[in-house]
Amino acid sequence: MDIQRHARVDVADVLRGFAVMAIGILHSIEHFNFYSFADPPCEFMRFTDAAIWEGMFFAFGGKAYAIFALLFGFSFFIQDDNQRLRGKDFRLRFCWRLVLLFLWGNLNAAFFTAEVLVLFSLVGFVLVFTCRLSDKVLLWLIGICMLQPVALYFVVRAATDSSFVLPAIPTGEYWNATFKMQMEGNFWQMVRVNLWEGQLASLSWAWDNGRVFQTAGLFMLGMLAGRRNWFLREHLPLWGRILAGALIAFFPLYGLANMLSRFIENPNLLTPLSMILSSLYKLAFMLVLVSGVLFAYYSTRLQHLLQKLAPYGRMSLTNYITQSIIGAMLYYHWGFALHRYLCTTYCWLVGIAIFLLQLAFCTWWMKRHNHGPLEYLWKRATWLK
Repeated sequence: MDIQRHARVDVADVLRGFAVMAIGILHSIEHFNFYSFADPPCEFMRFTDAAIWEGMFFAFGGKAYAIFALLFGFSFFIQDDNQRLRGKDFRLRFCWRLVLLFLWGNLNAAFFTAEVLVLFSLVGFVLVFTCRLSDKVLLWLIGICMLQPVALYFVVRAATDSSFVLPAIPTGEYWNATFKMQMEGNFWQMVRVNLWEGQLASLSWAWDNGRVFQTAGLFMLGMLAGRRNWFLREHLPLWGRILAGALIAFFPLYGLANMLSRFIENPNLLTPLSMILSSLYKLAFMLVLVSGVLFAYYSTRLQHLLQKLAPYGRMSLTNYITQSIIGAMLYYHWGFALHRYLCTTYCWLVGIAIFLLQLAFCTWWMKRHNHGPLEYLWKRATWLK
């Protein structure tokens, strides 16, 4: 008897490829979280440095990762529902898959602090506990996560109690340790610090910046998108409404977030309130980007061009980790230490070059294989084959 399965949704691979491409270029201009920069060689490049930095972070900072997280939840739904159609329960297997992702994340973290795979592996358990809930309950949980409940509690406390002080995490100490190794350490010294202080810095930063609750909400939203088939062509009218609502929400949220410091002096109130607004306007702009890609893919002649990103998206784990290895080797002291010579404009071009090389490899590889190299190993280990 033939077992029904979900067909692969090509536009999801395109979106994933788009997100990993943007993540890689962003990481390149910030030297893979190594904030040591060469001075631009001329006044014109001082301008291009500023324009590229501001433009890239405005368009993709906090948004490309969010698309990646959204599609993580979507992929879980596809895997879970394919097993359900076979009469099997995927949840326990997915827990093991998250353990494997934690290991992949630590491999990545050995080269690059601020990677997201470890965060995904920890927050991913929320999918196991929520995947059998109704759509209505899921929407409530998504809304609560997006509103950043802990930060909202801090806002209420700070507004009603002048003696309230925000809990402090020594994130700066962790980042200083990683920066020191990036600046002067050898490879093994960097790995040792990255796997302890680097991970503590990354996870602390994620907590302080609302990434934990936002990631959980995006995972559940992606799972809901899979349930409702939102990425298929027939749901373009829905994405039209999402696009309009996201644009309407983005501008006041972005403007309010940027003017708060002129009116609120208390840092114990300003910090959590700014984080809530930042999280919300980045979510809104992420929805603008997703809507734009979907409309371009389904409604215009750009589909053939965008489809070229699909192999890149199908090998997102391979690409994400190899970006870190290449970037650390290029910019850190143990490698070529190009942070001393390349300004932002050149690093932007390096990021594009890395993407194009990876894209060429992915296109060649996926014509010959069903999975990327690391995706294949992850799948085999998931099923213990």
